Amino acid sequence: MTAVLRRLSYVYKKPRLVPDAVKLEVQELFVKNYKKLNKNKDKVVLFMDAIHPQYQPISAHSWIRCGQEMPVKTNNSRKRLNIHGAIEINSLTPVIRFENTVNTSSTIKLLDKIEDTFPHAKSITIICDNATYYRAKAVKEHIKDSRIKLLFIPACSPNLNLIEWLWKFFKKQILYNKYYSCFGMYEDACHDFFQNLDWWAVQLRPLLTENFEIIRHY
Repeated sequence: MTAVLRRLSYVYKKPRLVPDAVKLEVQELFVKNYKKLNKNKDKVVLFMDAIHPQYQPISAHSWIRCGQEMPVKTNNSRKRLNIHGAIEINSLTPVIRFENTVNTSSTIKLLDKIEDTFPHAKSITIICDNATYYRAKAVKEHIKDSRIKLLFIPACSPNLNLIEWLWKFFKKQILYNKYYSCFGMYEDACHDFFQNLDWWAVQLRPLLTENFEIIRHY
């Protein structure tokens, strides 16, 4: 039976889990509006989100000689970092803050840093998810008279926030099969990654493109 299935072009793999509430037409409308927005050369567009990587290696596939094992040390720590950031994908310009916690206050500080990073932009559109700290009244009041406008992606559509690709690449380089003997070394590695993002430009360029993935229910 297995041989027959392979001849019929079947492969044995896990199904992909997708949100049941995601709507195709809403995603397509967002992409259409984004493309109109991005044609305006006077505007800077960024994608914003937070990530909370734990101080633990992530076991990932790698090439290992047949018959051998590749043990990776782990630790008992539950420490994690709170990284709040945004990226402009055309120039691959990151704006990153390491926080004690991600909340309304840290969001306001990040927005101020974004505005300082792009002093010559006439307007700044920041695409983000619907986290409560992005929709907080204090954030709305803070940016009311600024150059910043927040554009929220549709609910249950993280696939439309392109910074997710940066986070995935970050985890691959810093966390996959990597052991750090102390939290300080781990923290330094994370800081170095974002401070020297141009080192990874060649690998990031094909990931951070405007080819949005649209989730479909078949």
